[in-house]
Amino acid sequence: MKKLLFVYLMLIGLFVLYVYQYQTDDTTNSQWSDKELRGTIDENYVMVTFQSGIDYWKRALKGFEDAAEALNVSVEYRGATQYDVNEQITVLEQVIAKKPAGIAVSAMDPVALNDVINKAVDAGIPIVMFDANAPDSKAFSFLGTDNYYAGTAAAHKMAELLNEKGQIGIVTHPKQLNHQERTNGFRDTIASDYPDMEIVATQDGRGDQMTSKEVVDEMIRDFPELKGVFASEANGGVGVGQSVLEQQKKDEIRIISFDTDKGTLDMVEEGVISATLAQGTWKMGYWSLQYLFHIQHDLANDVEAGTNLPRYVDTGITFVTKENVDEFYPNE
Repeated sequence: MKKLLFVYLMLIGLFVLYVYQYQTDDTTNSQWSDKELRGTIDENYVMVTFQSGIDYWKRALKGFEDAAEALNVSVEYRGATQYDVNEQITVLEQVIAKKPAGIAVSAMDPVALNDVINKAVDAGIPIVMFDANAPDSKAFSFLGTDNYYAGTAAAHKMAELLNEKGQIGIVTHPKQLNHQERTNGFRDTIASDYPDMEIVATQDGRGDQMTSKEVVDEMIRDFPELKGVFASEANGGVGVGQSVLEQQKKDEIRIISFDTDKGTLDMVEEGVISATLAQGTWKMGYWSLQYLFHIQHDLANDVEAGTNLPRYVDTGITFVTKENVDEFYPNE
């Protein structure tokens, strides 16, 4: 009888322990659910760029949309259709007027958008910069490539391709900060590390294939010993490639470009462009929205909760060459 009573007491004790553990787990799960990063579908965030129709923005927008799905919020994409800073200012003002939950902006000019960005921040609309910064604005942070380092890396790659000697040209955007930084990194590294290499021309390609082709046509005429061209963005790289093909200089002039749009990748695969630098564009879009969500929900500077966010995030670069180009074509 005593043994049976002992067994009953043991069973009751185990049951009580189970119920206690279940309630503890349930409480923990409820607390976690309360802190889960989930918004509402009427919480709208906007990505604003320039030259909105180009392929370059697709991966960044995909990252933005993937983050929206994870956070249960809505997003939209707006941008200037042309390389026109006044049009981008107008688009940004239109977006601000709708009072979204936050805006991710890539600035085509590092100064011209400051007033309108500051206007949004002062009105309580969080703004983060991605890809191209406006460093003197009130935007919370910048997520993008370390562009000076990317220019340095491109210079070392060009030196490798040219056996550290020869004349080089640059095609860039002289008024856009990220391109200024790439150009400066490239130029400084050639000057400091490669005495037998000379940058003979730097031209504004205006982010346009035809303009870039025309300025390289001129370079080739003016400098018949030209051995390499660094293009700081994708449309410029394709335009440089078109010039080199038309001038029948494919085997004489090495090209380093930026980004991984299909036209650039095709030229890498064909050996027209020797290398291009792939940026972490999906990461730019994904983490831009995560940042905006944190700011909107007052989580961005919560050190105790571990949600304090850095003001600058380097999203990295990777060299794409003929050997690994297949990895960078989008999956069909």
